[in-house]
Amino acid sequence: MDLKSLIRDVPDFPKPGILFRDITTLLNNPQGLCYTIDLLAEKVSHLSIDYVVGMESRGFIFGTPLACKLEKGFIPVRKPGKLPAAIHSVEYELEYGTDRLEMHQDAFHPGSRVLIVDDLIATGGTAAATAKLIQQTGAELAGFAFVIELTFLEGRKNLPEAPVITLVQY
Repeated sequence: MDLKSLIRDVPDFPKPGILFRDITTLLNNPQGLCYTIDLLAEKVSHLSIDYVVGMESRGFIFGTPLACKLEKGFIPVRKPGKLPAAIHSVEYELEYGTDRLEMHQDAFHPGSRVLIVDDLIATGGTAAATAKLIQQTGAELAGFAFVIELTFLEGRKNLPEAPVITLVQY
């Protein structure tokens, strides 16, 4: 199946000059969505993970069904103020300013092997910040998995050393 054919290009979104890769057309295609999850599961199966971590909110879309497919737990990484128990927190740089991500302190045990999943890697900032959260818990980063990679932004360079798996590259 050609995943690129299921991803819509939206010019000038969210601002002029940006070509947005829209996954909603992939998500509304049952065969395409199932194929994407199956392909991610196949490509990460060798990593021997204990948990899948997904970042708010599109990381939830792919991370949760992937965790089910792999029969692993799913851990959400949220924006500030969304988690009810004790948290780890990390601040990271955006193009204009900073943002913050949070994860429960008891999300997994030290030594657990964790896979970070998101829909897209652009500059790698959000994924790198999530990796820092995982380090705070004493867990081991097993790798990263993304549906889409924008290779021209070289986001891989901003990630810590770990396998990076992508399904579609632009």
